[in-house]
Amino acid sequence: MSKRNLTGAEIIWECVAIEGVDVVFGYPGGTILPAYDALDKYRKKIHHVLVRHEQGATHMADGYARASGKVGVAMATSGPGATNMITGMATAMMDSVPIVCITGQVPSPVIGSDAFQEIDITGASIPVTKHNYLVLDINDLAETIKEAFHVARSGRPGPVLVDIPKDIQNQSIDFIYPTGDIELPGLIEPQGADESQIKKFSEMIADSERPIILSGHGVLLSGATQEILDLANLAQIPIGTTLLGIGGVPASHPLVLGMMGMHGETWVNRAIQESDLLIACGMRFDDRVTGKLQTYSPNSKKIHIEIDPSEINKNVHVDLPIHGDLKSVIHQMIPVLSKKKNDSWIKKIDGWQNKSKDRDIIHQETEMLMGAHVVRKIWEGTKGDALVITDVGQHQMLEAQYYEHEEPRTLLTSGGLGTMGFSLPAGIGASFYEKDREIWIIVGDGSFQMTMTELGTAVQENRNINIAIINNGYLGMVRQWQEMFYEARYVETPILSPDYVKLAAAYGIEAFQVKSLDDVIPTMRKVQKQTGPSLIEFVVEQHDMVYPMVPAGADLHEMIERPINSKNGNANIQKEELKK
Repeated sequence: MSKRNLTGAEIIWECVAIEGVDVVFGYPGGTILPAYDALDKYRKKIHHVLVRHEQGATHMADGYARASGKVGVAMATSGPGATNMITGMATAMMDSVPIVCITGQVPSPVIGSDAFQEIDITGASIPVTKHNYLVLDINDLAETIKEAFHVARSGRPGPVLVDIPKDIQNQSIDFIYPTGDIELPGLIEPQGADESQIKKFSEMIADSERPIILSGHGVLLSGATQEILDLANLAQIPIGTTLLGIGGVPASHPLVLGMMGMHGETWVNRAIQESDLLIACGMRFDDRVTGKLQTYSPNSKKIHIEIDPSEINKNVHVDLPIHGDLKSVIHQMIPVLSKKKNDSWIKKIDGWQNKSKDRDIIHQETEMLMGAHVVRKIWEGTKGDALVITDVGQHQMLEAQYYEHEEPRTLLTSGGLGTMGFSLPAGIGASFYEKDREIWIIVGDGSFQMTMTELGTAVQENRNINIAIINNGYLGMVRQWQEMFYEARYVETPILSPDYVKLAAAYGIEAFQVKSLDDVIPTMRKVQKQTGPSLIEFVVEQHDMVYPMVPAGADLHEMIERPINSKNGNANIQKEELKK
């Protein structure tokens, strides 16, 4: 590659293009203006999406990254532009999503002088990024951007920030893209399993009578779907999934049990508690999965395969820790395992599952449209083949329970941080990769109002997305906690909504309101025939609950279940049940 004289602003776009990026989500401002001015030269290579808020830019980059497995890129100016990205970076950090955020900074001579729109964004973002950089020499710019992409995508992925002062963007140098290998001091490379670990792994499976695989987000990140299924099939081991692990193994597989944890299936949580061997695959044992740590799966031996060594033995002590890439480690294990049957264990779990059917709201007659009905109908109406992006709250848990995902990366949701407002911008971002797949954004009325300004972005970019607002007139999950644990004192959880049909019309989006179960599929069919964004408001029962539920700090098996034949979905939970 021959030398060319380029400005720092041009070097930004050159490097981004060389890294394979074809879409960037951002918002211009004073200190990033040189980069935006240079963008015109790169329009044929890179499509820029003008967001309505910088938080939206980071969520769009996040959604694009989750859907594609590639690095998403967001761009903003200094000061409030950069600080508006903090929530999006934290969301990506908690869920191990590779994004690179590029921010402008005040000119380097005035850094530290409290210049207009100056903020120490590298200092502010330390807790919410995998790494960050402040570039003070144009000669370091290309190498820094290259390293940022490498850090974002390598090992356990995560967000990286690159802060570039305005004067660095305006300077010029003779540019050649750096081609050397990236060397990162202090990096602990995944080791994989050694012979003793392989032997112990095989022995622990052979000795177990009640094993279960815990399939986490690492299954998707590693691309280990087939390896997990091979392990499960060979040794007849049932599989429970974390929220972010949904789609990592197909829901229809006979050994796949469903989601574990606070709102997981009762039979999955019981299986974990009665198991004699947990095989944790690419997960971090967070509190929503384990319940009370002291009583979590008390009689099981535990194997943990994890690419991030800091997660091993952090929350749950394990008997066999393996630091490595999940796909590679399981690939090592398969040849040494013997075929095994666990018929009595599988039969026992099936019995638990069958006993739970009478408590399932979709099997009960109800007088109102329930959120669970809506999600199940969306699953039926899309034949389970859509890309679904959810926000955070009751609708999120209902989607995890009632939409059955067969493929990886078909459910995108904010897990670790639980970021309300995530779904609309993340869905817009994902649509730039999934250009032909049907996309449904399932969102609560509270969550939608946090980032509904991005409807303007969806229209301007003519995104083919379907928005399903589950409107119960409350901050639903918070209201559920208030009903269960605060004597139904609904303090600041009733929430007013605009007329969503009129709001959509103001943006030129066709929209509908649905109040009955019979109208769900016919209305879906109307929007499925359209191109561009569409919106359906589903007005659902206000006081429905998400069941089962493990109260915070309780044992995983202390699940509150839906009463049988609860006609309106309301728990009417007895206080003595909650005192457990």
